[in-house]
Amino acid sequence: MSVRRIMGIETEYGIAVPGQPWANPMTASGVVVTTYARAHGLRAGHGAWDYSDEHPLVDARGFEMPRARADISQLTDAEDPTLANVVLANGARLYVDHAHPEYSSPEVTSPRDLVVWDRAGELVMREVVERLADSPPGINLYKNNTDGKGASYGTHENYLVSRATPFDRIVGGLTPFFVARQVMCGAGRVGVGQESERTGYQISSRSDFFEAEVGLETTFKRPIINTRDEPHADPDVWRRLHVIIGDANQADVANLVKVGSTSLVLRLIEADAIDRDLALLHPVTALRTISHDPTCRATVRLRDGRELTGVQILTEYLEMASAFVEREGSDPATDEVLGHWERLLGLLAGDPMDASADIDWVAKLALLQRYRDRDGMEWGDPRLTAIDIQWSDVRPAKGIFHKLEAAGRITRLTTDEEVRRAVVEPPEDTRAWLRGRVVEHFGDAVVSASWDSLVLRLPRAGRVARVPLLDPLAHGRSATEGLVSAGDVDDLVAGLGA
Repeated sequence: MSVRRIMGIETEYGIAVPGQPWANPMTASGVVVTTYARAHGLRAGHGAWDYSDEHPLVDARGFEMPRARADISQLTDAEDPTLANVVLANGARLYVDHAHPEYSSPEVTSPRDLVVWDRAGELVMREVVERLADSPPGINLYKNNTDGKGASYGTHENYLVSRATPFDRIVGGLTPFFVARQVMCGAGRVGVGQESERTGYQISSRSDFFEAEVGLETTFKRPIINTRDEPHADPDVWRRLHVIIGDANQADVANLVKVGSTSLVLRLIEADAIDRDLALLHPVTALRTISHDPTCRATVRLRDGRELTGVQILTEYLEMASAFVEREGSDPATDEVLGHWERLLGLLAGDPMDASADIDWVAKLALLQRYRDRDGMEWGDPRLTAIDIQWSDVRPAKGIFHKLEAAGRITRLTTDEEVRRAVVEPPEDTRAWLRGRVVEHFGDAVVSASWDSLVLRLPRAGRVARVPLLDPLAHGRSATEGLVSAGDVDDLVAGLGA
């Protein structure tokens, strides 16, 4: 039993052009991508990403949506050719997605690594903002998920799951967990309702934007369980669970527990070890009920008639995971996640404000409440909404979260040095190592790249070769470092047998 599996995070950053609310967000997002690419000698264009193996309309329920019925936002394999794409030296992808600059982390195998490479994306975005500051009006970026005016944008997690696991078992096992998980990893938000039509504060920035239990969509009629069946790996072995219900976390502990607890619950599901019925009567309603109650005391009804809080639901999952680990064995990465998971639930079951050093929504609420108490602000005060936005500003001198963390008021699990290193170095134990090293050493030879392939131009052979990367664990540092450093791109491809 282990939290280890192939996983990654995609984050669409909020974007603003100071003093120009009318600015085209797609154009501004393109500036973000191309600015970083030019500064680091990277090729940035539509052709830099290989879309040939993408199948965004294949549904895990056993069918494929006809393209004629699909919304344009679902066709990720047919994006606007003017939009910028770049593969980074750390194996990540930086590109324009739905009018936002998106950083998609490289594939990693542990929750702690995912926190490190997700934070590396923050440094990428921060560098761009700093570079553009010398060219007024500049561009500001925010690691958040809503503008408070009705627009929501995603932070999506990805987990490879055994293809042998029936999808309906995944839906049944994960739905109550996802509904409750927000109390540990919500980012917090001023305003209730999609357009903040009601005043107040809630746990998750995204919960009000979900309208379905299961579905293929990601930008409208958002489902708790997304059914996109696009593994970016051997489809006979893996399915990729595309999770769209999470918030963008800045706090290390919350981010670690978010992905680590999810990986453990998936392990339980793969082993058919979910031995408690936690099915919710109305999951979408329950999602909002829990989000709208920062006291964590609101209950939601299960199909069996019980009324449980989000903390109580998560405690049931924690007990199942702990029992399974006790039977099957553990490792340090798993013990770390279980320890933080248990500790956070204990804090939330008492006074949630005691978790302000570890959980984003609690830290934000504590700060906002100090302003409310000092200045007598009501929740509808626009100054609180402005603070909410400024909380997630990527600039260390402007972002309120970064100021709190620098002051030692947020628990840090990562170090500045390992995050800086992750900006330029890929994870060593996945195919991201080869992707990143090829971009670094043979960038001029890269025709295009994707999660599961590299298309390379071979000067000596006078041809183009596609290098398949269907096994996410097959092209790490130990397997390919010698090939990368021993010769040119022709020698590399020959050594890989492509």
